[in-house]
Amino acid sequence: MKSVSSAISSSITHRAAVLILIAAMATSAFSQQGYKKPPQDVLDILTAAVTPTASVSPARDAILLSTGLRYPPIADLAQPMLRLAGLRINPNTNGPHRYQYAVALTLKRIGDGSEIKIALPPGAKIGPPQWSANGKHFAFTNTTNSGIELWVGDSANGNVRKLKAIALNDTEGSPFQWMPDNKTLLVQLVPAKRNPAPAASGVPREPNSQESTGRVGPVRTFQDLLKTPHDEDLFEYYATSQLALVDSSNGKLAEVGQPAIFQSEDVAPDGQHILVARIRRPFSYLYPTFAFPRDVEVWDLKGKVAHKLASLPLADQVPIDGVVTGPRSYRWRPTEPATLVWVEALDGGDPKKKVPHRDRALMLKAPFAGPPTELTRTEHRFSGAAFGEKDGLLTVTDFERDRRWLRTFVMNADKPGEAPKLVWSRSAQDRYGDPGTPVTRVLPNGKRAILQNGDWIYLTSTGATPEGDRPFLDRFNLQTQKSERLFRSDAIQYETVVALLNDDASKFITRHESTTAAPNYYLRTSGSAAGNPIVPLTNFPDPTPQLRGIKKQLVTYKRADGVQCSFTLYLPPGYKEGTRLPTVVWAYPLEFTDPGTAGQVTGSTQRSTQIVGSSHLFFLLQGYAVLDNTTMPVVGDPETVNNTYVEQIVMSAKAAIDKAAEMGVTDPERVGVGGHSYGAFMTANLLAHSDLFRAGIARSGAYNRTLTPFGFQSERRTLWEAPDMYIKVSPFMVAHKINEPILFIHGEADDNTGTFPIQSERMYQAVRGHGGTVRLVTLPLEAHGYAGRETIEHVLYEMIGWFDKYVKNAPPRSKQQTATK
Repeated sequence: MKSVSSAISSSITHRAAVLILIAAMATSAFSQQGYKKPPQDVLDILTAAVTPTASVSPARDAILLSTGLRYPPIADLAQPMLRLAGLRINPNTNGPHRYQYAVALTLKRIGDGSEIKIALPPGAKIGPPQWSANGKHFAFTNTTNSGIELWVGDSANGNVRKLKAIALNDTEGSPFQWMPDNKTLLVQLVPAKRNPAPAASGVPREPNSQESTGRVGPVRTFQDLLKTPHDEDLFEYYATSQLALVDSSNGKLAEVGQPAIFQSEDVAPDGQHILVARIRRPFSYLYPTFAFPRDVEVWDLKGKVAHKLASLPLADQVPIDGVVTGPRSYRWRPTEPATLVWVEALDGGDPKKKVPHRDRALMLKAPFAGPPTELTRTEHRFSGAAFGEKDGLLTVTDFERDRRWLRTFVMNADKPGEAPKLVWSRSAQDRYGDPGTPVTRVLPNGKRAILQNGDWIYLTSTGATPEGDRPFLDRFNLQTQKSERLFRSDAIQYETVVALLNDDASKFITRHESTTAAPNYYLRTSGSAAGNPIVPLTNFPDPTPQLRGIKKQLVTYKRADGVQCSFTLYLPPGYKEGTRLPTVVWAYPLEFTDPGTAGQVTGSTQRSTQIVGSSHLFFLLQGYAVLDNTTMPVVGDPETVNNTYVEQIVMSAKAAIDKAAEMGVTDPERVGVGGHSYGAFMTANLLAHSDLFRAGIARSGAYNRTLTPFGFQSERRTLWEAPDMYIKVSPFMVAHKINEPILFIHGEADDNTGTFPIQSERMYQAVRGHGGTVRLVTLPLEAHGYAGRETIEHVLYEMIGWFDKYVKNAPPRSKQQTATK
């Protein structure tokens, strides 16, 4: 028999349990209310038609216009997902779990403007089309509920057909590519005789273990890694492909070699060799597939190894900002039948090692006998290279880590003994000084090379200026090293060069838009001013004419230390001059080595205003002003720049608000701040270290830097090398100072390095535990960027509701909120 005290205790315990259960149910009922929708004017924009994107034929006579599905239903995201080795695989399709696809395709003739609407299968979900080198055919994938199909089209009539008995594997590598004969495709197939997928056992077959034997190997906080032997088996099962050659005219198949996990495969210009990188065991539980051991080989069309370039081990000892040892950046030289080109480190891959040259580029011709030829050595880290279409032209770029400096050299690959000539040298962050990127063309063998016309090559760039971006097309003389401007976007429009239609660049296609005109494609001739008549190739209607009433302007100013900053000021439709509005500051901090480049302007106010996704610009439809792309430069020595991160972002934020208030558009007592990813990290820091804002929205951020101990963004030091800095910049450590309302939003399936959902969960608990006003919304099935239609609508509902309550209609500040932090 129980004692009286025991009985009372038991009764109290039971009642407490019931009350806790009821409270939990009430909380659950309050928190889980289904997906919500934002105001109707926001929905009208979300449901607007999607403007097609263009792919120009290598023959320069036709364009494929693809119309994408901007917001797939959440049901698409609810498909099965295996998170393995940094990949997200849909086991039903043997392809990526999440992908962008088009639902309509149109073939358009450039000459006469005629159009053919491609007859796609019902419910088509097609991938980006790929042209054959001669432009006579195109191919694309179509993803169904049970697999990935391969379709081929004829550019003469627009007819398309499915290649039967083709089940593509798109988990790793390229699912298909055209061969140089313009008729055959190299494909990755799901092995025809594959057994059922490895079944999970309810009983563990062994412990899950990892071991290291004293080797230094810093590792970032990657997501979706292998965790168990069963994961390894699943990864191997779904990532294994069978290479095959398929005749696009009749679907006839010829298998190439044995099944393997192909990280990449690249057909040689002669069409007789394939450069493959095959992943092999042992797999890693700390790294994604890019670091896995692999064999790099040249195969013939039967799959026989003609040459082994390298057998690379697990890349688990790469220093921060370093590179792997052994061959990397391997590829074919596009202008020779079968010549391998690759790069090797001369410093052991360690950027801190003092050496006269960091890398060398090598070349080896078929039949791959004898030693390779050294093309050149780079003083700093190799950053990229591009071959021209003739005369041995090769551009090589290196990157100086300490100064963040880029240099580009020109050399003759046929005369490697000749010294390369320096043509461009600038800070990697100097947008105003960007000379442009060489224009390439597709060669008859299907490879890309820099387009050459005599001594000239062509360069395109966004054309950043202090007044905003003005894209241009230049021609550059390789002998005189002088540029001539062929085209530049008008100052009151925004027009980019899409493709050249002839070798002398006298005709080219542009994509044109303005504050009053929706994007469309046009045919231009060199020398014609931007305002002169040009030939329209498309006439897409404006999908959102209600946005044309939005006003925007570029605003520049200086913060307290003299660094120039900027933002694009957006004002809502119908704005009356002199009216002070609730304001949203949206930003993403960037690191710079010097104030000059930190103050450079990006973007253009002359573009057609398009609002998509969960954009903060939707606040404009609710009567807010928006300070978009508010620059938050963090300036300093690359080794120590983050020591003053907090002080610099607070200084930048104050300068932005002061400027907007000075202009008479912002009510400084009603300003909210927000950002995504590193912008969310910034948002939490600004609320913790200042009283400039009434509320914040932090989406998919990382707030505790001790959980990213081997660096973040461009930070080079580890937690153990700079513990004070890691603690100082972590808003989690000062959560008790956040006395303004903050909304945390995070995808439950975040796939970005470092931004695990637990970051937002723990940050919410920290703010809540100290009595802060805080809300956490986690998004089922969503990754770092949000995709599902229901999700997008709900995120906008949350954001607008939060700022309407705590910014637009905010009561006067309390003494606690105005206290100095």
